[in-house]
Amino acid sequence: MKYFKSSFLLSLLLFTISAVINAQEVITDNQHLFSNFSYRQGNVYRTASGKPGPEYWQNSADYNLEANLDTENHTVSGNVTIHYTNNSPETLDFIWLYLEQDRFTENSRGTLTTPVQGNRYSGDTEGGFELTNVSAKTKTGTSSKYLITDTRMQLWLDKPLAAKGGEVDIKMNFKFKVPVEGMDRMGRLDVKGGTIYAIAQWYPRVAVFDDVVGWNTDPYLGAGEFYCEYGNFDVKITVPADQTVICSGRLENPNEVLTKTQQDRLAEAAKSDKTVYIIKPDEVGKPVAHAKTSGLVTWHFKMENTRDVAWAASKAFIWDAAKINLPEGKTALAQSVYPKESDGKTAWSRSTEFTKASIEFYSKTYFPFPYPNAINVAASVGGMEYPGVSFCHYQSNGADMWDVTDHEFGHNWFPMIVGSNERRYPWMDEGFNTFINHYSTKDFNNGEFVTNQDNPRNLVQYLTYENREGIDTYPDVANDRNLAYSAYYKPAIGLYLLREYILGAERFDNAFKSYIYTWAYKHPQPNDFFNHIENVAGEDLSWFWKGWFYGNGNIDLGITDVKPYQGNYLITVENDGQIPMPVQLQVIYTDNTTENINLPVEIWQRGNSWEHLLKTTKQVQRVVLDPNKMLPDVNVLNDTWNKL
Repeated sequence: MKYFKSSFLLSLLLFTISAVINAQEVITDNQHLFSNFSYRQGNVYRTASGKPGPEYWQNSADYNLEANLDTENHTVSGNVTIHYTNNSPETLDFIWLYLEQDRFTENSRGTLTTPVQGNRYSGDTEGGFELTNVSAKTKTGTSSKYLITDTRMQLWLDKPLAAKGGEVDIKMNFKFKVPVEGMDRMGRLDVKGGTIYAIAQWYPRVAVFDDVVGWNTDPYLGAGEFYCEYGNFDVKITVPADQTVICSGRLENPNEVLTKTQQDRLAEAAKSDKTVYIIKPDEVGKPVAHAKTSGLVTWHFKMENTRDVAWAASKAFIWDAAKINLPEGKTALAQSVYPKESDGKTAWSRSTEFTKASIEFYSKTYFPFPYPNAINVAASVGGMEYPGVSFCHYQSNGADMWDVTDHEFGHNWFPMIVGSNERRYPWMDEGFNTFINHYSTKDFNNGEFVTNQDNPRNLVQYLTYENREGIDTYPDVANDRNLAYSAYYKPAIGLYLLREYILGAERFDNAFKSYIYTWAYKHPQPNDFFNHIENVAGEDLSWFWKGWFYGNGNIDLGITDVKPYQGNYLITVENDGQIPMPVQLQVIYTDNTTENINLPVEIWQRGNSWEHLLKTTKQVQRVVLDPNKMLPDVNVLNDTWNKL
């Protein structure tokens, strides 16, 4: 999803000064949070252990795409052939496709549900697809019957498509005007050297048919993003000869579109850990930057086992690259394209360095980067991700440049590799990605940039905001000022607590990495994540999933009493919130020595108050709950007991 600045403190500005802060201090019985939760139920498609079941299936879609960019009229036209395979156990009477460019029309649902004053998901309304020659060909015949509803097309087949292997070839021609304002995900930007085209959601694509809801046909409105099938892509993009084109995947015809000098520089970059120019700043706009000086040129790209492709074109691009070092001696290529306005030692000149570092960290820590290229594009887009390609704002620099680059490339793991449903569960990509961004930022260049994800208490102001919304809020329904928290920060803090406070690093890392490997190139649901973490970590976490990921409950632990008891001490702790947590206590004695006490979460199965027997011959001076300040406890006033 569009990049949000990762600093909690800065993001609090989303709230108006007049926002009412209302800390909820209702004492509740948390025993229900420990009861059975439906996510544990498994079936032949998805197991209770959080793995794909023995009959798990998903359909596939391979795309052949040809596109033409008209830089005078700012249009893209072309054709698509989709080879769709039905691996499901059901026959299919029709195929649903997404027409996401139809969002950019006067009467689209997305336009009509955008506030009059506009928001970050505002988009132009003079666009939309023009479709011709629509057909669906199976072994039995060809159909051209279809129905378009907003951003969806229902394409009927001549006869039902066979289960477990039925195939259909879908073809059509398309054309659309590239919007200037593309919902902060695509669009065009005029700079001194020309126009930068950032092209995404640019072709009709098949909706996901899965074992959970059947056809996923949620309309494209705004905050909700994408849910795509995997397949292979063959893409040909024809542009004026003065344009430089980048695209997801591997360039298949460098000899036809690049100069000999550029080919040599790319070969050098593929071996270099330092950034190498492919098109230098002083070459932009000059004939030396292009293999041909007039006419049209077709750039050819291929990409395997991906859920999408995006591309960009401009005659204003500076272009540089460097080698990405991957596990097992493999490599990929980090690249950046940007205009002269973005050049600078603290700005886009560091883009390839940042891209390389980000990809290398996530590959080493979680799962190897699977694509041949990772390309950062300077555009009018604040920050948006696609497989192997990111669009980031052309004016980014310094820490912001690192944050947006790292965040968008982190999305190659969630949801590009682990293919969750962004339109319904943004926390499964945005929250997970924000979480891993914390560790990559700590790792980069000995902590050159600051991360605030290790201070969960920064979240308390939002958690006590009376109009807050839960993680389970659909993105298109969420209030604009809440979305950064419900989709990004709160789920990220939840994973941080799980790793650093509840399970410990080793248990969590084993489970989290296993989840990635298990669901790579598949379609996990929230239940699959919950089940898988529990089974690998060996911990019943129902109380945590229910409390943190569903609803608006809060953490409020406290110390109510510390008193002598039969030569020892009784420490009484209480749970005044709606989410139980393990308890960490630090006892400070009068001789200035300390002792740490850890109480398991199961104490709250017995009520909201618990007495712990502290066996000691020393005199207690002070007791502190959560001494490392890990918990986003909404009331810290009861976290300390002092001897009078």
